[in-house]
Order: sequence, then C-alpha cells, then structure tokens
Amino acid sequence: MKKASLILVLSLIFSSTLFGQKTFTLSSKDLGGELTKMQEFNGFGCSGNNQSPQLSWKNAPEGTKSYAITMYDPDAPTGSGFWHWVVFDIPANANELAANAGNSKPDLFPKGAIQSVTDYGIKGFGGPCPPEGHGLHQYIITVYALKTEKLGLTENTNPAVVGFYLWNNTLAKASIIAYYKR
Repeated sequence: MKKASLILVLSLIFSSTLFGQKTFTLSSKDLGGELTKMQEFNGFGCSGNNQSPQLSWKNAPEGTKSYAITMYDPDAPTGSGFWHWVVFDIPANANELAANAGNSKPDLFPKGAIQSVTDYGIKGFGGPCPPEGHGLHQYIITVYALKTEKLGLTENTNPAVVGFYLWNNTLAKASIIAYYKR
C-alpha cells in the first residue's frame, strides 16, 4: 500500500510539474481574431489610423535578457511576405507595449528599444494594407525572448538581417495571428 501511495504521489508531482508549466504567452487588449481600421496603414492606398496594438507578454524563460517584436504578413503578393513591424533591444524588465507605441513616440516606448525599418521603408509600425480583393491576409505578431541584451543592430537594419539575428538569439517565442482584408 505504501508503494502504491508513493507511486501516486510521485505521479501527481511529475504530472503537475510537466503539465502545469507556464508557457511564454503573448496577448493583446486590442486584438481579437481580426485587425481593424485602427491598425490599418495610412498610405500605400489605405486610410487607417496606423496604430500599433497594445501587447503584453508573460512567463519568459529563465535567461531572457531582452525582447523583440515583429509583425509579418506571409500572404503578401511579394514572393517573400511583408514585414510590418520590427522592434528589438526591448529591455528584459519590460512586459508590455502600449497601444500606438509603434508610432515612435519615445514616451510610449521602452527606453533603449529600437524600431527598425519595415518593408514600407519606414521605421516603426506599418499596419496592414493588403491589395483590395486579395482576400484575408494573416498577420503574425511575435514576441521573442532573447539571450542577449542588445542585437548590435541599428534602426536602419533591414528585416531580413534582424530576422537572422533573432534566429541566432531566441530562447522562446510566442505569437498572435490576426487577419485583415480590404
């Protein structure tokens, strides 16, 4: 009986440790399953507010020294997708970006974080603007927990190079997928 009780207790401890782990999670108070005119780009044929969504994250892995955030549209008719937002060197003590932080206002953005160029050729957030009639596009917003404090890149670094550095320094990542069409 003691052996059976010990096995039961060990099983409960193991399963709660294994299945009760908290995972790295990204969430947003602004986003449901779709983006809106609030996030839509203003330019390039679109007339939205170009406001980046509020984002928050939790349960970063041990050893996280900074974060990065990207927004990517794999459905863009470019042959290589489209990078709408590239942010890195977000300090490890940050766990949220306020709504509209992507417009490069320093008071809304964590000190030291860098917003790099997007495929629009601008720095900061560039909201969705898929071609009219092209159907739903998916926009993947990802937060990366990084093993380095700084990537050593500048605000003029293109998204592909930033992506290479992210790939080499990522401990964990979490994403939200939202859709948009015109």
